[in-house]
Amino acid sequence: MRVCSLFSGGKDSTYALHWAVLKGFDVACLLTLKPQRVDSWMFHYPNIEWTKYQADALGIPQVMYVTNGIKDLELEDLKNALIDIKKEFGIYGIVTGALLSDYQRMMINIVAKEVDLKVYSPLWRKNQVNYLVDLYNHGFRFVLTSISTMGIDPRLLGKVLTISDINDLINSALKYGFNPALEGGEGETFVVDAPLFKKEVVIEDGEVRRIDQYSWVYIIKSVSLRQKYSNKFDNKGIQR
Repeated sequence: MRVCSLFSGGKDSTYALHWAVLKGFDVACLLTLKPQRVDSWMFHYPNIEWTKYQADALGIPQVMYVTNGIKDLELEDLKNALIDIKKEFGIYGIVTGALLSDYQRMMINIVAKEVDLKVYSPLWRKNQVNYLVDLYNHGFRFVLTSISTMGIDPRLLGKVLTISDINDLINSALKYGFNPALEGGEGETFVVDAPLFKKEVVIEDGEVRRIDQYSWVYIIKSVSLRQKYSNKFDNKGIQR
């Protein structure tokens, strides 16, 4: 099956891509929608322009479309992008990182049906506590790029999360009642390394900005790629 993978650069879309490759899908390209509004209902906003480095690290072509970010209208932008990619790359389906959002999953399925594409959402309704730990154990490394809830320490912003940080995040989610995988908009992530990455993404400079009492954002200012000289993970993404 020749597919494109919806790609935001965050942990969920990167893991969905990982799943697709392991399952033998032919991933023709990454599709990234760049919203012009911070409050897009459908698409990841923080640091989206830096996903081109992740695509380079993956060695997969990326196609980026600008969307206005306005609810419902951005679905037309997605539809037009899929029409173009279907024609250019000959895809038959799309892979998404939808984890819990009924709205996001439903809208993607509706648009895909309109353009006659199958949808694969391998993360849907996964146990989110186990999922975060599995991500780390499978070699995914990521930073928090935004938070918008009580209970997440702003000092984690821009830091490559350790397993200790992830456990602290899970414990805070259980204590404060936010989604442990941040699927409810409580936070956004940016992947710097994963089993499919041929190079590591190195964030060289960034800035933490406070929006309000519980909302913070990490703005990436410069990025480079570093060659990986050995693969610590087997072909299933399990750490050796």
